[in-house]
Amino acid sequence: MNKTLHDYLLTRPDLVHFIRYNPEWYRFLSRDPNKIAEIEIEAKRFYGKTFSQKLEKVNQNVQMVGMLLQFAEMMKD
Repeated sequence: MNKTLHDYLLTRPDLVHFIRYNPEWYRFLSRDPNKIAEIEIEAKRFYGKTFSQKLEKVNQNVQMVGMLLQFAEMMKD
């Protein structure tokens, strides 16, 4: 693996964990170090950090709060 790429990965422990969980990326990065942009995108999907995933999580939390409020209203009666 390229020394500069290795040094960059040492500054990003989330990418190192992703690569260890998906070892095929070792091969891809060894052959083409420019694929680091692709690995960052895949790691975002893996960790649920994309905008759509964050929006879905917020939506689920809002629904949960709504259900809890409905339950509290039912318990009042």
